[in-house]
Amino acid sequence: MGAMILRRLAVAVFSLIGVVVITFALTRVLPGDTAAYFAGPAASREAIEQLRHSLGLDKPAAEQFADYVAALARGDLGNSLTTGQPVLSDLLSRLPASAELTLLGLLVSLAIAIPFGILAAVKPGSFVDHACRLVTTAGVSLPVFFTGLLLVYVFYFILGWAPAPLGRLDVFLSAPPTVTGFFLIDSALAGDWETFRGALSQLVLPVLTLAIFALAPIARMTRAAMLAVLTSDFVRTARASGLTPWSVLITYAFRNALLPVVTTLGMVFSFLLGANVLVEKVFAWPGIGSYAIEALIASDFAPVQGFVLAMAVMYVLLNLLIDVLQGLIDPRARTAT
Repeated sequence: MGAMILRRLAVAVFSLIGVVVITFALTRVLPGDTAAYFAGPAASREAIEQLRHSLGLDKPAAEQFADYVAALARGDLGNSLTTGQPVLSDLLSRLPASAELTLLGLLVSLAIAIPFGILAAVKPGSFVDHACRLVTTAGVSLPVFFTGLLLVYVFYFILGWAPAPLGRLDVFLSAPPTVTGFFLIDSALAGDWETFRGALSQLVLPVLTLAIFALAPIARMTRAAMLAVLTSDFVRTARASGLTPWSVLITYAFRNALLPVVTTLGMVFSFLLGANVLVEKVFAWPGIGSYAIEALIASDFAPVQGFVLAMAVMYVLLNLLIDVLQGLIDPRARTAT
């Protein structure tokens, strides 16, 4: 297991180097002039050139890249021209909002998709099986931003059941004392149940949007893996031995079908990181996704580069966690290259 983790980390280092190079190159070829944008429409050419010089944008690209890498080696992601703050502090302050939304979306999708996929596999051709196919097809087909807008239109505009999609809390509530950055956990630790209910109500629609997007591949993979396992010899032997259907289904079948499901979770979580950007814009969520979009519109390079690097680091760590879980579920995976 230790050798496998070291191999994965070695590959991850080269992957992150590639991300740094590609991100730097792409931000430099995007349309828009950073100096002209922040100097303002009334700025003279001399003022724009002076700002470009102060930002170091008049240097050759190779020299700019060398300065960027040297700053990264010191743990400096640069400063955001939009907020005036270091990019690292901006990302750290907004990361809990994105993490709370993404993790809850993944947990809700798991709670729905895994039982749904198991039931569809146990009763193929039944109403549950057809419903599973319908839900997975809809989840894959509907764009995540369209799902979010549709939920807002139905549950906020028409029915009035949901609060206004304007961030993590209602304007009349104050944020709980920061412990973890997760409003649900922090408000519960503080015993502030009014803020807890307010934060939970704001989370319902964006979490449901992400869950609908994520449950389709999880349910489909669970169904396919369970169908393959339920027809295997060891399951038939377990049934012939007189074991209860529940024991056969969970202890034998689902445990052996878990490996491809766990692999799918890594892919789904990476998709959620990308979908989170659109969901945050739809629901005015103050996470790192909306932060990166605002910086991209303003041609503010440092936040965009910091966001992509942060996503790459999380993706690498997630894949490492998936590899460890695979080794725990199936010892044969520990010796895989």
